[in-house]
Order: sequence, then structure tokens, then C-alpha cells
Amino acid sequence: QVQLVESGGGLVQAGGSLRLSCAASGRTFSSYVMGWFRQAPGKEREFVGAISWSTGGTYYADFVKGRFTISRDNAKNTVYLQMNSLKPEDTAVYYCAARPYAVITIAPTAYDYWGQGTQVTVSS
Repeated sequence: QVQLVESGGGLVQAGGSLRLSCAASGRTFSSYVMGWFRQAPGKEREFVGAISWSTGGTYYADFVKGRFTISRDNAKNTVYLQMNSLKPEDTAVYYCAARPYAVITIAPTAYDYWGQGTQVTVSS
């Protein structure tokens, strides 16, 4: 059974940084894509970025390019979302998701497994 557990959310001032972690278990993820999504109150869940576990290749939404970085630690089965230069509009619940295919896609419906989410709040 696949489990994804996010951690690292919290309250930070605008311009600050946070690093989210997603610990994955229950499967060999070498052929998976791991995605990060976020959902703000009253808004739809949106794609933030993703990483191919096998190649380390990444893809980001335009609104986070240059600010957010996704990485993985194969030994720990953990994916990270490093968020820098945070803005109040980055406030949302952030979710980790896993897609059992090697191709990165931005559609939430393409991801089969989800974590419980972690709240990120950026104050102005």
C-alpha cells in the first residue's frame, strides 16, 4: 500500500523559505513521477512541479520557476520541495502525489496516490 506523508509546512514571512518533505513507502518508486500540488481556499488544486524518480528530471509551473526546486533522496525514498522567496499568494495546502508512469504530467487526475497535505501560510 502506497503511503505519502508530507511534512515541513508552517507560517513564514514573505520573502522567507520553507522546505517540504514527502516520505514515500509501500512501493518501489523508481519508475514513478512525484508531483507537488497546492490548493488555496476556494480555488482548484493546481500543479506546482514534478520530478521523475528515475531520471531526476523536473518540470515546474511558470509561477514558481526560479523560486521552487524539487529534489529527491533515493536512499530515504523522500522527495523535497524547496520554496524560496515566498509570497502571500503561495499560501495553500501543499500535497505530494505519485504517478506510476515515467512521464511528467500536470493534471491532478493523472496521479494515483496522494498525501494528506501540509499547510503553508505566508504572511505579508
